[in-house]
Amino acid sequence: MNQPAYWDCHMHSEFSSDSPTPMEEMIRASIDRHLSGICFTEHLDPDFPTTPDGLDFSLDIPAYSRKLRKLQETYRDKISIRFGIELGLQPHLGEYFRSLISSNSFDFVIGSSHLIHGCDPYYPEYFRHCSEAEGYREYFSSILENLSAFDGMDVYGHIDYIVRYGPNKNRDYSYEKYRDILDEILLTLIRKHVGIEVNTGGLHYGLGEPNPCTDVIRRYRELGGEIITIGSDAHTPEKIAWEFPKATSIIRECGFRYYTVFENRKPFFIKL
Repeated sequence: MNQPAYWDCHMHSEFSSDSPTPMEEMIRASIDRHLSGICFTEHLDPDFPTTPDGLDFSLDIPAYSRKLRKLQETYRDKISIRFGIELGLQPHLGEYFRSLISSNSFDFVIGSSHLIHGCDPYYPEYFRHCSEAEGYREYFSSILENLSAFDGMDVYGHIDYIVRYGPNKNRDYSYEKYRDILDEILLTLIRKHVGIEVNTGGLHYGLGEPNPCTDVIRRYRELGGEIITIGSDAHTPEKIAWEFPKATSIIRECGFRYYTVFENRKPFFIKL
């Protein structure tokens, strides 16, 4: 079987506070990996609480856009580069995000849940006040709350992201265990014409699965979902296109024949 044309549609650079990597370095590494294209999706998480490590998830969109447009021109004969954003969703930010999206010419918009009612599960403090199962369920409930407030994204990012940070990670996690609420999330996304991403961050976090896990991806397809993107969530060059052959194999096994790339917020389907 021929290898598909790979696009990494979730990556970060120096414009995201949790990435140390210059944008041009990420581009050069992507060219070295013979990717057809990439999309930068820099973090914007307004009202993010103060973190122990002092991260600031604001984003200078004009500076980000200027830099990206310049590098698009520099590397236009070597790789396609798209202008995206990853929005850190919270229910009270719906109107803010609607205004932001309407006033910027993004190619691609990911909506992600990084906070659960103002708490970041990345830090162990979150699980000191609840069981792992309770924490996971609260996370999934917060996704539905976010979707009620804002549905202007193209895909929902790493739907089971929280299992990266649970006390037992995904040892006791499965689609079946949370089937009721995961099905509600997937049906809501399909109804709102919002896709999902296969985020290989779960693979480089040692979960043995992408985010979301294979059974969630399969269920999305069974329910009629069609829009699916692939992203590494790379913050450094060595993670770019991480385990993409495995990711595409999973997508095929789940019944997809194409994956999706966005330009000017319009989906284009690439054969697997």
